[in-house]
Amino acid sequence: MEEKENTPQAEPAQARTAAPSDYEDRMLEAFVQKPEKFQWYKNAFSKFNVNGVDRVAWVWSWWAFFGTFWFLLYRKAYLPALGFFVANVAASFVPVLGLVVWILTGGYATYFVYKTYKAKKEEIEAKIEDPQKRIETMRAVGGYNQWVVWLAVILSALWLLGIVAAIAIPQMVEPTQTLNP
Repeated sequence: MEEKENTPQAEPAQARTAAPSDYEDRMLEAFVQKPEKFQWYKNAFSKFNVNGVDRVAWVWSWWAFFGTFWFLLYRKAYLPALGFFVANVAASFVPVLGLVVWILTGGYATYFVYKTYKAKKEEIEAKIEDPQKRIETMRAVGGYNQWVVWLAVILSALWLLGIVAAIAIPQMVEPTQTLNP
């Protein structure tokens, strides 16, 4: 009689990410609140912790690069968002410096999201004993701000409209006085 190898059947990818089995994964999933982004954040966050010691690491995010401080507001990292906003405003006076801030945001913003996650997780774990209640609380305090997307779109549209108006309106107005020497 031939022995069959007892290997578990492969689960669909959606089932693996929709219902993580261990506590840490469930806490992270509750924080991220987007099943399609869970694995990306899990991989990124693993680069910020080496054997229990936190460290800063470069993890590229196109969303952070293009969104700059909006990305951090979206992910509820308010203080770093303020810092990057101030950096963006200061850098706007020097064209190349603005690009440098964008690149730095793209590489380091995820670290600040990680620090926000860690702070919320530590606070929850210090106050709540029950693991299921911890996960429910993380779901309530973690996640993202959908209003940030709308605010960013509206303010960007107004900014663009202002630029178009500043260019177009002077072209449409006829001068009232002409200078004849």
